[in-house]
Amino acid sequence: MGGSRANERRREPERARVAYVQARRAAMIGVGVSLGLGALKLAGGWFGHSVALVVDAAHSLGDTFLSGVILAALILAERPPDREHPYGHSRAETVAAAFVAFFLILIALGLGLEVFTSWQRPHPPPELFTLAVAGCGALLQEGLYHYGSGVARRTGSRALLATAWDYRLDALGSLVVLAGVALARWGGPTWHGADEIAALVVASMILWIGCRLFWDSFQELLDRQADPALLESVRREALATAGVLGVETLRVRKSGLEYLVDIHVEVDPEQTVRQSHAIAHAVKAHLLNAVLLVKDVLVHIEPAPDPSGPGENGRTD
Repeated sequence: MGGSRANERRREPERARVAYVQARRAAMIGVGVSLGLGALKLAGGWFGHSVALVVDAAHSLGDTFLSGVILAALILAERPPDREHPYGHSRAETVAAAFVAFFLILIALGLGLEVFTSWQRPHPPPELFTLAVAGCGALLQEGLYHYGSGVARRTGSRALLATAWDYRLDALGSLVVLAGVALARWGGPTWHGADEIAALVVASMILWIGCRLFWDSFQELLDRQADPALLESVRREALATAGVLGVETLRVRKSGLEYLVDIHVEVDPEQTVRQSHAIAHAVKAHLLNAVLLVKDVLVHIEPAPDPSGPGENGRTD
């Protein structure tokens, strides 16, 4: 039995380490690309007289900070359990995701306020080269979105998903900036405010996705039940364990990149405590091995209902 427990403890770190390595790599790439793009957009917007491009630059530079926060959170989340944190530190990733979302909301509100206050300030039309800067930004940010969201899907990282969507918004924002700069430059007096309108559209997009991601992270911090597909997978694998006659209760909550499972399994009520205990360890070992990124499993043993008893399937509830 001691060997079985040691195997259970070894499986989780070996499996989760790959996910953390992939997530950290994606965060580091995000820091480098966002910093370079932010500097390029800021210079282009400042010297090219484009308010929208300056707003977009602030978004990209904010992405640099956010990717750094995610990287630090992923390093902290991988730390093993200790005396003060017996469940580990994986929730640091979820807290970082909520912080990223909240920061996006603040960026959107601040940028929107800046656009409104600068609307009536006279400034020359945007320079032609700002179009190239905005187009380059859109391509690079869309590439970052596809890379980051792919890693987020593989690892289950809410924080990486938040930053990936932020990259896509930055890409869409750059396209809006592209359109706004073009209209402001060649649209004549009718479109003199197109650059500011583009900046407001970018700010609105950032606000929308920030609110959505903050809500998702908040729900995860409240231990929302896992999605039905994962629940069904856990239930199916538990029932495949020898000696398990049914699953009475199943709760699965996400903790960072990983999942914590609480499960009540039904066993033959006539068998010994030792036999039931062995089945519980077998269920835990099987789930840790069979279901991706399950960090820990708490198994509770219930006697299987008597088919001749009251209620459907012998249950009284």
